[in-house]
Amino acid sequence: MRIASAALLAAALGLAACGPEPVAQAQAQAPAAAAPVPGVYQARTDIGPNGEPLEIKAIKPAYLRDRNVRAQVPYNGPDAPGTIVVDPYARFLYLVEPGGTATRVGVAVGKAGLGFAGTATVGRKAKWPSWTPTANMVATEPELYSQFRGGVPGGLTNPLGSRALYLYQGSRDTLYRIHGTMDPSSIGKATSAGCIRLFNQDIIDLFDRVPTGTRVKVRTAAESRALEGPLVETPDGYLEPAGVPVVQPVAATGAPVVTGAPLVESAVPARL
Repeated sequence: MRIASAALLAAALGLAACGPEPVAQAQAQAPAAAAPVPGVYQARTDIGPNGEPLEIKAIKPAYLRDRNVRAQVPYNGPDAPGTIVVDPYARFLYLVEPGGTATRVGVAVGKAGLGFAGTATVGRKAKWPSWTPTANMVATEPELYSQFRGGVPGGLTNPLGSRALYLYQGSRDTLYRIHGTMDPSSIGKATSAGCIRLFNQDIIDLFDRVPTGTRVKVRTAAESRALEGPLVETPDGYLEPAGVPVVQPVAATGAPVVTGAPLVESAVPARL
């Protein structure tokens, strides 16, 4: 396979492991933040697919919004401890724990991430997963995918990131994936393509904590609203609880205006 640049690879794949969607456009820069980077999001060295050391960069403070940061939280859902709960509408993933708590992380959600709801199991796990386009993808968009027909090896330029969990129903691959990302600026936002992506540090933690066969529950829009409450989307693409003041710049003066009016309901599918 011809070696492509990281930019071309990202453009061609578009996180297409969850479906043949074209690539999302580059995400807008997250707002600045002054808080220090928590230890769990610091840089680390991991072992790559061929035993080579791979450096995972620290997450920039600007991307560590409150709803994106890994946290131990009360859990009021009906799911049993050990269950992974994906809420693509609130852009959260929970690992349910005993005692009415859960570990919660922020996720980015692509269009394919809204295409499945219900229950499945983790049928396969992969470290630094490879990716291969389907025959249909190569046939319908050869200019994008034919150069990758032999597969894309795992590594720092692979859109699936450091780890991937593959969801199955029985022996059937649902094509739904929970995986890392090469674009940490996307976490907490809706994207054009892909399934459910986490910071590489968060998917490594989840990967290490759940075995194959783990039950996964993907919420519907109605379940999300009932358990998370109404949410609104801010001008920079993140979600906040409805009623929290949202600061919007005024084009004429540049002065901020604070409003509590909803911008985009969280149940609306990810923008294309």
